[in-house]
Amino acid sequence: MKKLILLAVVFISLHSQSQSVFGYWYGTASVKTNSIASNYLVELILQPGKGNVKGILSYYFKSTFRSIQVKGDYNPKTRQLSLYNIPVTYYGSINSMEVDCLMNFFATLRVAKAGSNLSGAFKGLKDNRYMCVDVNFNLSLDPDMSKPDSVLMALRNFKEANQIWIPSAADTLAPVNIVQRKVINYVVETQFKERENVLIEEIEVDSDSLKIDFYDNGEVDGDSISVFFNQQLMAFSQKLSTRSLHFNIALDPTKELNELSMFADNLGSIPPNTALMIITDGEKKHEVRLSSNLEKNATVRLRRKKQ
Repeated sequence: MKKLILLAVVFISLHSQSQSVFGYWYGTASVKTNSIASNYLVELILQPGKGNVKGILSYYFKSTFRSIQVKGDYNPKTRQLSLYNIPVTYYGSINSMEVDCLMNFFATLRVAKAGSNLSGAFKGLKDNRYMCVDVNFNLSLDPDMSKPDSVLMALRNFKEANQIWIPSAADTLAPVNIVQRKVINYVVETQFKERENVLIEEIEVDSDSLKIDFYDNGEVDGDSISVFFNQQLMAFSQKLSTRSLHFNIALDPTKELNELSMFADNLGSIPPNTALMIITDGEKKHEVRLSSNLEKNATVRLRRKKQ
């Protein structure tokens, strides 16, 4: 009889945990357009309470990293999560003038053997729902990060952020130079292939050789990255800072598209792993804000301009 009671308690405990939205959630959000510029990289940290849920929503879009506190409610019976009054950068905004849409977040928890997901959409409030179109998302639970201590620490150390960071001239001094050659790290290469590649931007370039510089985006928080060029590992376990991580790369002329990918070795003390990448193409410079996590790599495609 005692064994049956114990089994029942364990089953109820596991079942209740499977219905919970507690933890770290990562993924992408997008508007249904033909433009890849509508992609958002999203992180959500949730702490359910009695009758409510609170947390931190962070997202990265174009040149902006945003981190805000969120509140709402969750119904474990229907697995419906609602978070309210969230400022989301309008997908059609330009870098020099970003416009916010005040939106609500509606998601359904889906639990399977392969993992847990929150799928749904940011939806505009009644007053702006025609201008602020739905931003659809699919977020995956990271069980390794979803420990009570980690979640509570993130909530306790939260700092609201809405920042665009550009390196000063001093930040470009004494860069760490990386030679373009394949290096070997079987662990990183295997994990890279297992993660999803998220296309951040496609850039047309004039030159067949480019200068690439990586910087930590905003506050230096211990982010470490590995860099892949055309699926080949070029550098691993490189810490990001205001000091440039510099590459000179030659494009592969046999490929229509060359790809640069950033792999997150860790998430730093302020997830997700974010970087500013500056591509120097002769006299032109392209600034790309990258964000990756333990589920997804950030990828930029380079297309040589036809002569």
